[in-house]
Parts: sequence; structure tokens; C-alpha cells
Amino acid sequence: MSRREFEAAAADAVAILGLSRGKDLVGLLSRRHGKERALADLATPGVTEAVARLYDAMASESVPFTEAAAYLRGYVAAMVRARDRVQVRTVWSGPSTPTVPVRATAQVLVGVIKDARDELLAMTYAARPYPALTQALTEAAARGVKIHVVVETLAGARGLLSGREPAEAFTSVPGLRLWHWARDSTGHAHSRQHAKLAVADRRKLFLGSANLTESAARRNIEAGVLVTGGEAPRRAAEHIVELQRLGILKPYPD
Repeated sequence: MSRREFEAAAADAVAILGLSRGKDLVGLLSRRHGKERALADLATPGVTEAVARLYDAMASESVPFTEAAAYLRGYVAAMVRARDRVQVRTVWSGPSTPTVPVRATAQVLVGVIKDARDELLAMTYAARPYPALTQALTEAAARGVKIHVVVETLAGARGLLSGREPAEAFTSVPGLRLWHWARDSTGHAHSRQHAKLAVADRRKLFLGSANLTESAARRNIEAGVLVTGGEAPRRAAEHIVELQRLGILKPYPD
């Protein structure tokens, strides 16, 4: 008996939910919780539609809860295996060359944000409103992604940044949390928060020279790497979270 509708819905649900909430859905199915309970527990724009399609397909194709749970558990296991495989690619902004194919910084940054399902952590020195990034961040927030962005401040830059505070580039994104480096007054007077990175779900890390600005993402010559899987994305995220926990990074504004 063909179950193509269910199989497609199951694959879509896990892809949209991500690893953490995909496991949550497996647990709900294992405990034979119905559609209404699943929609209540996993209620997030985008996710809701995928979960509803899965339950509808289970009903139309008579797929038992235990079988559906086992099927999704296989997809989750495949996602874990994919997460643990490591890929490293170079990323460039600026002029292209015919002999070396590259992925543009703007494309990669937006892609990392769009891939986030649970958590997105980013750090930047300078920042200016950039519609493509703002839209991707807003969409991520709407699907329930916890977004934390660490920025430099005009005071911290000590005259090397001008104009508006970098933090203002993100104020239109609902739910986004801003952080800054609360420097020790006894530390080096000319230290800067100069890191530029974005890490999605502790699985995908973009690290490079580009700030979160349109000029850096599209016009400058910038270089970086995109690391998918393995230890580096996880350790980068853990380091940022630990800096927050220790109070080295503090919410902006204080």
C-alpha cells in the first residue's frame, strides 16, 4: 500500500521542526498524542502547518502512531548523522573569478539564518540595516528561533565607529536579544568586540571578516568559511553562551 503522502509529510515535518523539536514530535507520537495536543505543544508559524499535514496524512493513509513515531525517529537519526559530518567551504564577497567557484557572503549569511530552527547566535563589530538580513531574521523569529546578537557599541569602539549604534540595525526584529561586551575597567583601553560570526542550531557556523552590513555582504572583498557539522559550531555557540553566563557579555542596553 502506497504511503507517499505520509512519507512526504514526515520528511517535511522533521526538516521544518529541526532536531530538537523533531524529537519532541517523535515523543508525542510515541505516547499516542493526537493532532490537537501536538499543535498546542509545537505551535509556531510554519511548524503548525507541517505538523497538521503529518497528522492528516496519518489519518488518510491509516498510519498507526507507533509506526509514524518509528518512521520519524529514522529521519531524526539521519539528521543526527548529517549533523556530525563536517563540511568546510570558503565564502567570499567581491569580484568573482572564472577558475574558483565561490559562494557569496550575503547568500551564505541569509542561508545560515534560514536554516536555524531553534537557536541563532551572531556577533558583529559594525552593523547597518540590510533588508535581506532583516527579513531573514524576522522570519526566523516568527518560526520561534531564539536569536541573540552581540554587537560593538560606539562607546566601546572609542571613535572607530561613527553614526548610529550598531544595535539599531536589529531593533525591528521582534524578540531578538542584543548583547555587548561589558569590558573590565582595568583591561586594555583599546580592546574591541571584533568577532564576526553566525551559528545556527550549534550545527552550522559562518566565520569571517564580514560585518553584518550590506557593504560587507555584497560589495567589499571579504573572506570567511562555512563549517557544517562537527565540533566547531557547537563549541562556538557554547563559548558565546558561557560569556553571557559569566556576565562578560551583558544585555544591551544595560
